[in-house]
Amino acid sequence: MNTKEKNFVSAVVYLHNDGARAAEFCRAVAAELDAHFAQYELVAVDDACTDDTVEKLRAWGREQAAPLTILHMSLHHGLENAMNAGLDAAIGDYVYEFDSTRMPYPAACIFQAYQTALEGNDIVSVCPGATRGSSELFYKIFNAYSHSPYRLRTDAFRLVTRRAINRVHASSAHLPYRKAAYAASGLRMTDLLFDGRMTEKQSGRFNLAIDSLALYTDAGFKVSMGITLCMLALALAELLYTLVIFFTGHPVAGWTTTMFVITVGFSGLFAVLTIVVKYLSLLLDLTFKQQKYLVESIEKLQK
Repeated sequence: MNTKEKNFVSAVVYLHNDGARAAEFCRAVAAELDAHFAQYELVAVDDACTDDTVEKLRAWGREQAAPLTILHMSLHHGLENAMNAGLDAAIGDYVYEFDSTRMPYPAACIFQAYQTALEGNDIVSVCPGATRGSSELFYKIFNAYSHSPYRLRTDAFRLVTRRAINRVHASSAHLPYRKAAYAASGLRMTDLLFDGRMTEKQSGRFNLAIDSLALYTDAGFKVSMGITLCMLALALAELLYTLVIFFTGHPVAGWTTTMFVITVGFSGLFAVLTIVVKYLSLLLDLTFKQQKYLVESIEKLQK
């Protein structure tokens, strides 16, 4: 009796100079999917690999039954843009997003994520129990200034439903930070914890963190407003001090007016910068939706 799940699932895997580990990871994922699903596909995103990653993956793909699609990016796009291309190519009702070919979690977590999704969760993040200090600090800042009811944290991979993908693409043609977009979608999401920690540190994370804070939180505006208020308080203190010196002391000629102009001028400068930052945030919110990725070719392999 065939008791495998009937839903079609896709597994999108990000690759960039992973070498033999790419084929080993895809083999482990395919084995887990084949044990539980009647139909599935693998979508590997070749983000301009310069080593033998694609050759080893291609050799494995010709020997396994499930369809393997390899997206060859025209140039190195980075994790988020490359994974967006993979999501657009995936056709599953449920889509796994593997941002790395390292597997610090038990393979059983893959199907457990699907079972958790069946409980009514559109986004299931599989997260380590321990995280690095820098990641923990970033998520504390992000969660403090975001407007999502869900608290983000470091995850190893995630499972999203087709409804979640359609929802976030309806609001934006491009996802500069998928995790934050899912959290802001209004759909139910949850975390599935495993005993372990992420050891790999991917490049470009700092720039992604800054962009994410600018696009999905109001941290930049609040920081600018805080600086403005501090400068305003300093300007008032300097003004008070200037008046006291003028009426009770022996001020140097021109010193009073110079101090007044400088303090009030800097207060106005930071006030203007606050407005500029706010408008830049709005402009970013409008223009990032026009960003595209470039796919050189699509290769489909099946035994």
